[in-house]
Amino acid sequence: MKPFAGRLARIEPFHVMDILARARAMEAQGRSIIHMEIGEPDFPTAPGIVQAGIAALQAGHTHYTPSLGLPALRAAIAASYPADVRPDPARVVVTPGASGALQLIFAALVNPGDQVLMADPGYPCNRHFVRLFEGEPVSVPVDDATTYQLNADLIRRHWTARTVAVLLASPSNPTGTLIETGEMAEIVRTVEQLGGVLIVDEIYHGLVYANEAVTAIAHSPEVFVVNSFSKYYGMTGWRLGWLVAPPAYIPAIDKLAQNIFLASSTVAQHAALAAFTPAVQEVLAQRRDIFRERRDYLLPALRELGFRVPVVPQGAFYLYADASRFTDDSQAFALDLLERIGVAITPGLDFGSYRAAQHVRFSYATTLENLHEGVSRLRKYLGRI
Repeated sequence: MKPFAGRLARIEPFHVMDILARARAMEAQGRSIIHMEIGEPDFPTAPGIVQAGIAALQAGHTHYTPSLGLPALRAAIAASYPADVRPDPARVVVTPGASGALQLIFAALVNPGDQVLMADPGYPCNRHFVRLFEGEPVSVPVDDATTYQLNADLIRRHWTARTVAVLLASPSNPTGTLIETGEMAEIVRTVEQLGGVLIVDEIYHGLVYANEAVTAIAHSPEVFVVNSFSKYYGMTGWRLGWLVAPPAYIPAIDKLAQNIFLASSTVAQHAALAAFTPAVQEVLAQRRDIFRERRDYLLPALRELGFRVPVVPQGAFYLYADASRFTDDSQAFALDLLERIGVAITPGLDFGSYRAAQHVRFSYATTLENLHEGVSRLRKYLGRI
């Protein structure tokens, strides 16, 4: 057999998938499992979106769309941004999930050996996408001193002659923290002065619980912004996202999309048009309020148990907790919780290397009743150790 490509050795699997596979097996055997490991909304897709998808199938909308996306959807996405920063629909590209958007961006930007700065902890696929195109992800350790985010000073300190881009996530996975508008503006100026490109993952923008998040394109038309219908819009399985690109990159992105994906799912695109209707927006706002209620229960509950969560997450549906009071091996800790009390969480090892063995991620994308039960089980377990 021909040897595998060398890049595979630099792409790690999700550690949480071992947790999830074991949890599913235990459920099949009759065990009760509280799922706080899964990073997707527990709500089904809003009925209005589902009905739009069904109607699209019945109307025969099953053929390819243009590679950049259904024109009506590109226009609707552009119109969803505030009027003072609204992009031209020509800059909007519909993609197979946010993952598809990031692959297009890195394919357009990264040559072998080029470096991309990103925060550690951070979403693991981001660094693997860079490696896929033979680039070098540079994981910059962050903690509560910078709300687990990169800032302009950290970017300057880690910039090298090989750096071509910076990737941010606001709100972030796993910490749920947001980059404030003033800080984002300074980051935009810094990256432009250094001659690089800024990429901002905004897939949790709808799930912000205090002041509304300001998109990074408010600060410059030269920023790449990535978003998705998965999280706020509850369409994970439909696999649909988008990017807003600087105008000069659109021809290259179009060429890449033609060759890599051809087009995103036609049915999903027609369904997504309904996501912007008032009826669906009302449903999504109600669900956001439910996520906020869950956060406001789980955060103090975990702190009371002895987990350290120094920064209140402003968005997403995660709590990134310092568990060093209980363990120095987050993977073993997560597996033990699952086996002994049926509570599934994600080990910090999935999100990087900086103090990853001392951290775990709790997802509150489950019912408040389940969260109460999970905390009750954790209290008993921690009381024993």
